[in-house]
Amino acid sequence: MTDPVTGPAAEVRVLVVEDEARAAEAHTAYVGRVPGFAVAGTARSAGDAARLLEQARTEGRPVDLVLLDLHLPDGHGLGLLQRMRASGHLCDVIAVTSARDTEVVRHAVAQGVVLYLLKPFTFPTFRAKLEQYAAYRDRLAASSAEMAQDEVDRMLGSLRSPAAATVLPKGMSAETLREVTAALRDAGSPRSASEVAEAVGASRVTVRRYLEHLADSELAERQPRYGRGGRPELEYRWRR
Repeated sequence: MTDPVTGPAAEVRVLVVEDEARAAEAHTAYVGRVPGFAVAGTARSAGDAARLLEQARTEGRPVDLVLLDLHLPDGHGLGLLQRMRASGHLCDVIAVTSARDTEVVRHAVAQGVVLYLLKPFTFPTFRAKLEQYAAYRDRLAASSAEMAQDEVDRMLGSLRSPAAATVLPKGMSAETLREVTAALRDAGSPRSASEVAEAVGASRVTVRRYLEHLADSELAERQPRYGRGGRPELEYRWRR
């Protein structure tokens, strides 16, 4: 167990709850590699997690997000989640677990788990989940006091995985789609297939296929780019 650490106010403060030492170290390191996120603490049990949550709140630096293992030495993760809510901790929760049982997933969703990450996973998969969550928070922060239906739909849609939104065409990989998606989303402005290809280290032809898939799935917009001579080049923009 480690004590909470201070991160910039704009960063999402994350509590890692994981009983297995090597996994806890890996998840803590992963959080530190994702821009906009900071580790608020690491707990190896439900009791440690409850203590760190209360300590962070008392110090005026509450936890924003809990990465919650469901198999803890002193109780089930969902039991900890119930106690958190009863104590007034409204931080969001991403389940990080090997539990694949349908009933466990159903109860997790019913208790407000916003995302579900199955072990084992790679860093790109972990990063994609945190980026989805960050997009959700950004939309929520930018929303007015009263939201229209389309604003609610876009906010909740931020939690959907692009790879899961539609069935991938044959020959396309979910990991490459996540990399292309991250490059386009993080760009902040329209990008051509060549520019995205350079960012992800893949061929222009391959990347353009993924960009077209995102556009066809209405997750990105395509438009011609003029002013560079010759035929106009297509550019793509992430739909925000």
